[in-house]
Amino acid sequence: MRHFLDFEKPLAELDAKIAELQAMSDADGLNIADEIARLTDKADKQLRATYSKLTPWQKTLVARHPQRPKARDYIAGLITDYTPLAGDRAFAEDAAIIGGLGRFNGHSVVVLGTEKGNDTESRVKHNFGMARPEGYRKARRLIDLAGRFGLPVLTFVDTSGAFPGIDAEARGQAEAIARSIEACLDLRTPLVATIIGEGGSGGAIALASGDSVLMLEHAIYSVISPEGCASILWRDAAKAPEAAEALKLTAQDLSRLKLIDSIVNEPLGGAHREPETAVASVGVAVQSALEPLLKLDPVALVARRREKFLAMGRDVVG
Repeated sequence: MRHFLDFEKPLAELDAKIAELQAMSDADGLNIADEIARLTDKADKQLRATYSKLTPWQKTLVARHPQRPKARDYIAGLITDYTPLAGDRAFAEDAAIIGGLGRFNGHSVVVLGTEKGNDTESRVKHNFGMARPEGYRKARRLIDLAGRFGLPVLTFVDTSGAFPGIDAEARGQAEAIARSIEACLDLRTPLVATIIGEGGSGGAIALASGDSVLMLEHAIYSVISPEGCASILWRDAAKAPEAAEALKLTAQDLSRLKLIDSIVNEPLGGAHREPETAVASVGVAVQSALEPLLKLDPVALVARRREKFLAMGRDVVG
């Protein structure tokens, strides 16, 4: 069953009416094909109009859509011969970050992703995509493994941020994130990162400090959530839509600011409407980003990546 967001209420009403007419047609044999076609065309136009002018807050809601493809969907759809690897070899396994070895279009790769889960049980298992220190230490271990064996790294980021619990802080959350970022920046093989939903703060950067950073059309990427920003600035989480506007967190904003490298178009109405199409589009974009990077020698690759991040903010478009 399709889940509609609050701003999609007119679409939900049209969808319900179309479903009702189709049920009547099937049950009573009524010839109402013309009316169904008219409403379907109206719904399509309404969908196009709605998604052509989404506000940053509406994009935030789309990025968080519960039916949006998750990291494991991208891994299942794009990676063959996938072998998951677990644990940080120091403390524990953290299911918020998943990863392992596999093949992408014939290339042996290491793949990592922040996994939110798609139902209550899996969301609890994966801690809603919020990793603890052991998750970032696992990421660092797999990135180091990739460097040792000359394997490219692909990451799929979808997290509201690192887990903020006391236990995580006590085990060195900040240090673990910093070391994961360091591993990304020092990697002597290509790293292509894709923001598939939410890219929240250091929890996202820990897996997204890559040679090429891709971002889905309706994904978001920011230093803090709109609700968190609103709570700090106005002491009112209800001002989250205003905060979303100020944060410049959309793919279009970040592309203009030269903080990401490419935007991956989503199916009309968002990736949640056609998950397989969205996964395939990401695969094409990742392949396009990866191919030229494979031709660079390790020294040039690291130097290029270093310059990429040092250059951020130098020539910001107003």
